[in-house]
Amino acid sequence: MHLTDPTQIFEERRHLERLGLRTTQWAGGAGLALLAGTFLMCLFLEDGRSRFFHSYLTSYAFYVSLSLGALFFVALHHISRAGWSVVVRRLAELMGANTLLLAVLFLPILAGLEPLYPWSQTGAAHADPLLAWKSPYLNVVFFLARSLFYFAVWTGLSYYLLSRSLEQDTSGHVELTLRLERISAPALLLLGMTVTFAAFDWLMSLDAHWYSTIFGVYYFSGGMLGFFAFLTLVVYALQRAGRLTRAITVEHYHDLGKWLLAFTLFWAYIAFSQYMLMWYANLPEETGWFLRRQSGGWGWVGLILIFGHFIIPFFGLLSRYPKRRKPLLAFLAGWILVMHWIDLYWLVMPEFSPDSVPLNGVDFGCLAGLGGLYLANLARLARGRSLVPVKDPRLGESLTFENA
Repeated sequence: MHLTDPTQIFEERRHLERLGLRTTQWAGGAGLALLAGTFLMCLFLEDGRSRFFHSYLTSYAFYVSLSLGALFFVALHHISRAGWSVVVRRLAELMGANTLLLAVLFLPILAGLEPLYPWSQTGAAHADPLLAWKSPYLNVVFFLARSLFYFAVWTGLSYYLLSRSLEQDTSGHVELTLRLERISAPALLLLGMTVTFAAFDWLMSLDAHWYSTIFGVYYFSGGMLGFFAFLTLVVYALQRAGRLTRAITVEHYHDLGKWLLAFTLFWAYIAFSQYMLMWYANLPEETGWFLRRQSGGWGWVGLILIFGHFIIPFFGLLSRYPKRRKPLLAFLAGWILVMHWIDLYWLVMPEFSPDSVPLNGVDFGCLAGLGGLYLANLARLARGRSLVPVKDPRLGESLTFENA
């Protein structure tokens, strides 16, 4: 049985209550302990400092992509005046607001600039003509200024979108919806620009000799796919914990499954386009990046991505059946989320270890440690707040939504 009247939303369990406090405490404590333990372990490894920072960047880019995907989704929801997604929008708003935590977690990357980015090392520009030519853009001061701008845009937008939505929970003013719709168009433009350049700065510039004008779109497509997978898992976990059991129905799962399928195709299209154009041109400054990812064991990771990131999710999500079976859709979402992390690992780690795949406890420690902090802050943001925007004017449409 599901809700059919917006006034019935107040009968729903729509707060985390004690679950939020426990998640904040346990996930936050475990995350800090895992990150500290991983860093200490790296002190005893050969080239451990560089090993830690490359692994940290991989998982950091993973969690950043989830929050940026959430911001895109919320802005897209408002600009398109969507009705079906109202009941899951608050969850996306909370994920987007995690950008403030991610700004703090960017500090270790600043501490690891030299092992991560050869262009940041003293004298690198003098020894390399290409780095000298790119130095007006690739220099530490400008890198820091751009990163500060990215986080200012993301945190400003995320907190505005969340605060106005929470304000409407109290006042019920329709004008707040109109305000959110008006700001969402410039928000999407700002997000598109900042996500593109952040991908250039933080990931593509690991190899400053390589460039791809489509790389920002590649990171965006993977991030949107990761976000919808994460949102599906969060919804499933909340319902298993007795929250939003009637407000979010199989119809909403069905639409989340559609988004997963759509961005699976979009990611594959962008990935193939990038590879095909560089293979066809066969320019040394472009093909070298791919050659490193086709040797030393990395070719197997590429095959895992082809089958695991595209073929299996594509056929798994193609029919109507899995989109309407909650456990099955949750499994596919978890699979996609793992593949998204492997994709980022394939982008980052060959710069540290071109001759072999160095997968070990350091990678899992960074992934789980940052994940614990991400979940803890997400639960902290959700505490005391309704998990559904209870006075949104389109709430009734969302509660009664049905797929054709």
